[in-house]
Amino acid sequence: MTRAFSARPVAPALLDELVDLASRAPSAGKSQGWHLVVLEGADTDRFWRHAFPVARRSGFAFPALFDAPVIALPLADPDAYVARYSEPDKATSGLGAGADAWPTPYWTVDASMAVMTLLLAAEDAGLGALLFAVFSGEAEVRAELGIPDGLQLLGALALGWPDDTVSPTPGLSARRPRRRPEEIIHRGGW
Repeated sequence: MTRAFSARPVAPALLDELVDLASRAPSAGKSQGWHLVVLEGADTDRFWRHAFPVARRSGFAFPALFDAPVIALPLADPDAYVARYSEPDKATSGLGAGADAWPTPYWTVDASMAVMTLLLAAEDAGLGALLFAVFSGEAEVRAELGIPDGLQLLGALALGWPDDTVSPTPGLSARRPRRRPEEIIHRGGW
């Protein structure tokens, strides 16, 4: 994950290509219930001023994060899945009854897969990317950008060209060891 960006813009055609690749991620019933609100250049301040106001930035460990030329907000749409599973070919599943009928919220799963695909595509294109939570200011960001209440905000993506003049500083979580396969795999049962 990149935390230091140059202000160099990302070509709209490149961003479109990345989103096109992300749109090919798995989607339950091909519901495709995810959206991206994309802010570019100076418009990124419409996100930052609410999510991370200037007054809170003093001493922030990753100040070049604010130089990311693209902020993309991935949103999952539960209603798209309920509507799709109300259609004749899926109606017998019972999942068209409402979001509460779903044992797993596939809108979150599918949108997350699309985000992961987008992150990998960005890396492959030479861009830097960072997925991070919107810990504060979500209501203000939603109001500023006109995001409907029914959509689930998964976080925010900073995208852009890495600033190679800034030495990468790993986040505190980077010190945690990666789990080994034998800690993850439960062969034959738990």
